[in-house]
Amino acid sequence: MKNFQNYTSEKYGGPDYEKIEDGIYWGKNPYWKPGRGDEDLFLTSMTFEMEPDCFGEEGGCPQDITQTPFEDILDTYSVFVTDFYDALNQDSDRTCYQEFGAFEIENIRNLRGLIGKRFYAVPCGEDDPEGGGSEYKIVIE
Repeated sequence: MKNFQNYTSEKYGGPDYEKIEDGIYWGKNPYWKPGRGDEDLFLTSMTFEMEPDCFGEEGGCPQDITQTPFEDILDTYSVFVTDFYDALNQDSDRTCYQEFGAFEIENIRNLRGLIGKRFYAVPCGEDDPEGGGSEYKIVIE
């Protein structure tokens, strides 16, 4: 995945969102249910491009974002997807649109550190010490 950029959704101009800092908003948790805490959370939206020639991203496109390395982003930064922007992704040939949420602002700030960078998986052998015995390792550049 490459070319991470900020995306400011029109919805952030509405009454349900409060701008906290550039690219970060406070808003309703779309997964919240009455009786549970965490009704609000920190949100940010970003765009990026899949790299179908890279390991794990084969066949990836805005309509079908591959699990590798996308789920590694979620795990690495302790964030989750709060909006898939289905219409934007359906109409796009190259650019993927995603909104991410977290209960801690630092997780969103750290995620936004990907802006302008690549985040991709590289296969590694069992004897690769950097791979830690995994099938692949993540590279950020």
